[in-house]
Amino acid sequence: MTEKLFYSSPYKTEWETSIKKSFEKDGNFFVVLEGTAFYPTGGGQPNDTGNINGINVLDVFIEKDEVIHQLDRLPETSSVNCKLNWERRFGHMQHHSGQHLLSAVCYSLFKARTFSFHLGTEYATIDIEIDTLNQNQMDRLEQAVNEEIYKNRTVHTYFVTDEELQQLPLLKMPKVTEHIRIVEIEGIEHNACGGTHVRSTAEIGIVKLFKAEKQKGATRLYFKCGRRALVDYNESLKILGLISAKFNTGRNDVLNRIEKWEADQLDMETEMKRLKEENNSYLAKELLTHVTNDFLTYVFEGKSFDDTKELANKIVNENELFVLFASIQDNRIILMHNGTNEIQCGKFFKENLSSFNGKGGGSDTSAQAGFSSKEDMQRFVEFAREKLSKDL
Repeated sequence: MTEKLFYSSPYKTEWETSIKKSFEKDGNFFVVLEGTAFYPTGGGQPNDTGNINGINVLDVFIEKDEVIHQLDRLPETSSVNCKLNWERRFGHMQHHSGQHLLSAVCYSLFKARTFSFHLGTEYATIDIEIDTLNQNQMDRLEQAVNEEIYKNRTVHTYFVTDEELQQLPLLKMPKVTEHIRIVEIEGIEHNACGGTHVRSTAEIGIVKLFKAEKQKGATRLYFKCGRRALVDYNESLKILGLISAKFNTGRNDVLNRIEKWEADQLDMETEMKRLKEENNSYLAKELLTHVTNDFLTYVFEGKSFDDTKELANKIVNENELFVLFASIQDNRIILMHNGTNEIQCGKFFKENLSSFNGKGGGSDTSAQAGFSSKEDMQRFVEFAREKLSKDL
């Protein structure tokens, strides 16, 4: 069996070893090493990456109790040099140890057991047995966890027999009965775990909680530790600085300035809506002078389709007219009446649009369509104007 250096030497980043076995399957390449520090995916912790003789390690996993490494290609020699992606590994160690500490403090504060852990690329999460956590509880939890980090508690890892296991104060007994590995945070907790961990809580750096979500009678906590938490803080600080500069104010006054800006925007939108309604009233009166046989058609050069549709609705609601409006800006048209006409708008489009490279549809009283080009739309408008004028 492969010597699992990630247990005995979790800080090892480079080593020499030999290939026990290599094989190809479904166009992918795999090797088994005599000794490996590459951690395989398991227990909520993702696999390590790095290289073997300069060949990228794509995945590491356990199969039939053997550690399998997936590579870009097979090495040309049986003796190999292995290098671990330490930044990725140490991030995993910080988060896995941080999770143990966070789970232990969750239990000590709220008697909430952890039943699930996931370490993703964006966030780490734990699911705990509690209905909800309010902001005050989140703040207490975060403060308590970081106070334990500052105490620089030693983290021990060791294997025990089943008999020795029975003497330990574990909240949850492991399912396995052999090769039982314990992670102990001195003075805090004992936990059966096969992951990689830091040597002391100080190396976790910081635990930052982000949010709590309800999960069917439980709560999911999102958090980051160490380097990831620092990167997140720096990115957030940069964004806050840019926002402060945009509003020409200090960070402490940003929220007040944003609230004022939102109020100003609301006032502006209300005024714009009033002006648009007023303009539509004048425009509707002007357009009504172009009505022929209760049929009104018009092609708008600089008016959006949404504004065109809004105007059509206004005219149809106030007059018993058949309206065909087109927006050159969006290459879209609206056909509409208030139900007093027997012509079915949707049916008319369905029967004729395809001949003009148009797509659309609608109901008996309202239909809309879009075209691939302005020319196709204008040809359809001319056709519809002539055809509908005859039918009306």
